[in-house]
Amino acid sequence: MSDTFDGAVFRRGDPGYEEARRGQMWNACVPARFAQVVVHAGSERDAVNAVRLAKHEGLRIAIRSGGHSWAANFLRDGGMLLDLSRLQEWSINIHARTAWVRPGVIGSDLNRALKAHGLFFPTGHCMSVGLGGFLLQGGFGWNSRLWGPACASVTAVDVVTADGELLHANATQNSEIYWAARGSGPGFFGAVTRFHLALRPRPKVMMNSTYLYPVELLEEVFGWAAAIRPRLPRNMEPLLFLRRDLFGHAGPGILVMGPTMADSREEALAALALLETCPVLDRALRREVNVETEIEEMIAGGEEMLYWPNRRYAADNMWTNASARELLPEMHRIASTLPGAPSHMMWILWGPALDLPDMAFSMQSDIYVALYSVWESQAQDAVHQTWVRDHMKVLEPLASGIQLADENLAARPFRFMSEENLKRLDRLRAKYDPQGLFHSYMALPA
Repeated sequence: MSDTFDGAVFRRGDPGYEEARRGQMWNACVPARFAQVVVHAGSERDAVNAVRLAKHEGLRIAIRSGGHSWAANFLRDGGMLLDLSRLQEWSINIHARTAWVRPGVIGSDLNRALKAHGLFFPTGHCMSVGLGGFLLQGGFGWNSRLWGPACASVTAVDVVTADGELLHANATQNSEIYWAARGSGPGFFGAVTRFHLALRPRPKVMMNSTYLYPVELLEEVFGWAAAIRPRLPRNMEPLLFLRRDLFGHAGPGILVMGPTMADSREEALAALALLETCPVLDRALRREVNVETEIEEMIAGGEEMLYWPNRRYAADNMWTNASARELLPEMHRIASTLPGAPSHMMWILWGPALDLPDMAFSMQSDIYVALYSVWESQAQDAVHQTWVRDHMKVLEPLASGIQLADENLAARPFRFMSEENLKRLDRLRAKYDPQGLFHSYMALPA
């Protein structure tokens, strides 16, 4: 059977199966869920043949493109794991400012290639994120407060459907499939083998300012940040982190950052000046302002500070329009129980909400809050997973929804798109995948 594939096929019990199942998972906390068959596709043809094989054998399909899903949505019991991480080709049309990419392409690799041509795409914030899952779930990328989630810049997709046919889908051709592919994430009812992208001119300047405050100033700093949010320019990515052991401060400490992508140094300086208005600026433990940087430096610095390799992770998140006053009681409780580094809480000052194209992605609010617990010992799994889940559970009355990128649906189902869009997605799944060949979400909100 493997002779019909350019890549490799592993059935459970075969030599190499466990390595194939784990793949390039970033999270060392690998769930004990076991596919019956793992297909490492070596070509687009393999993706087509894998879907046809699954259909023939009655195997439900889960898909992996980069292995960066914290919850490992792609690992399901039984069925087939279709691994597309080896599909890493891309092509750039410099004059049209377009590109097509395979799902296994790493976002940071694409942007390094685009840099040589003065072009840009809003890829993810971690070095090894594959574009397949990133784009399907929406894609909070660099400069997304200005340009929208990355899926808004997807102009078409090539998809293997549940019938085993390879289709092209865009706004006028197979438009229902195109609508669903932009934001449905692990609930998408097909295997995307190629994404067609609209590119942007590369911003000429990237600049950042960094401030570290002691946790005793949490109320002042978070309240100030929420208050200035409406005035922050869209080309700034305003971030607040709560973490222990930052820059020699045992902490917890509050890290405030404002990476800004601008067309001139003057524009960037004007944006970052807003971060100098914090009422407790004189009590900052660290202050580095107006530092010119590059995306590669920001990603590498972020991973060094927050996302360590070979660690176990639990993540959860929420969108909220709540005021700082409403959020602060639970923020204090999170701070007082925060696990050791690099576990952290992150705020993104996202809103006001952007006008978006008609697509499955439909959840955004003023503030994005996410928790990440990071640890080493398997014996501590339950403690850390419970810490993340229980704090987000307390915050549910203040949440408008969650983002699929850092979701925790198996442990805490919560809404991730508008009710209208979720119903529309269900209708489309029934139409295009009536037998449920492709796995849907780990769990759905009640």
